[in-house]
Amino acid sequence: MTAVARVRVRYAETDAMGWVYYACYYHYFEVARSEMIRGLWKSYRRIEDEDGLRLPVIESGCKYVSGARYEDELDIETELHLQGARLRFQYTVRQALTSELVSTGFTVHCFASHDGRPKRAPSAFLMLFAE
Repeated sequence: MTAVARVRVRYAETDAMGWVYYACYYHYFEVARSEMIRGLWKSYRRIEDEDGLRLPVIESGCKYVSGARYEDELDIETELHLQGARLRFQYTVRQALTSELVSTGFTVHCFASHDGRPKRAPSAFLMLFAE
């Protein structure tokens, strides 16, 4: 499963050298991941409110390739892989105008209750992968 989200780099996301600050890529990953989950199933808010679940990050990584600057438009392609009870999101960040690779990364999540205990993925979510 793949989806693409577009973001425009804000001034507050850049460092003193004018490049996107490294930690901001994780914010971009979150935007793309949230949009993907909303499009496939339902919003994070509904997952929390209706199902009583959270999707905490249990592992992450990012490789910085070429960088981005204020006002750049970035496309974040997100791939979702179900790995047992875990969800692995792979991200590819590219300049929207040139398709130049900016960064790649991943986050791994699990379903958890409000108190942080691991939970099984809801059957309605698992049905998205049944083909």
